[in-house]
Amino acid sequence: MKVLIISDTHGKHENLKTALDRERPIDLVVHLGDAEGYEDTIQKLAACPLEIVSGNSDFFSALDQEKEIEIGNCHVLITHGHYYCVNTGLEDIKKEAEGRGCDIVMFGHTHRPLVDYGKKVIALNPGSLSYPRQEGKRPSYIVMSTKENGEADFKICYL
Repeated sequence: MKVLIISDTHGKHENLKTALDRERPIDLVVHLGDAEGYEDTIQKLAACPLEIVSGNSDFFSALDQEKEIEIGNCHVLITHGHYYCVNTGLEDIKKEAEGRGCDIVMFGHTHRPLVDYGKKVIALNPGSLSYPRQEGKRPSYIVMSTKENGEADFKICYL
């Protein structure tokens, strides 16, 4: 299974189109918030199943704030991350994911890509396709691939 993990598109979709074209075929897109009301557009562009949660810029959104989903053999918490103070560290969000029995937590909000292999929980942040904040400021996303045995690999990709 191939999963495209994105966040913080903020209504700008040119880089999303590029990422989708580069990575197709894709089995699932996970959007970690700040779609700013463009969920239907993202769904159409993805042309595959979409899991999406609301972010701090998704005002008046009916989207869930977070979800627990299964990808391969992995139990995954998806959230934007702003309720867990991710700008100051990963301790709170990883503790929450561990408490829920999750193997992986996926979050956005910081606009900085990250794959953190913790002892009990893997924390992933795809960065932002629209407003990257890491050094070099290149738009980013993560590709998650699951093997036949259900194990997962992660790759940060840059445009």
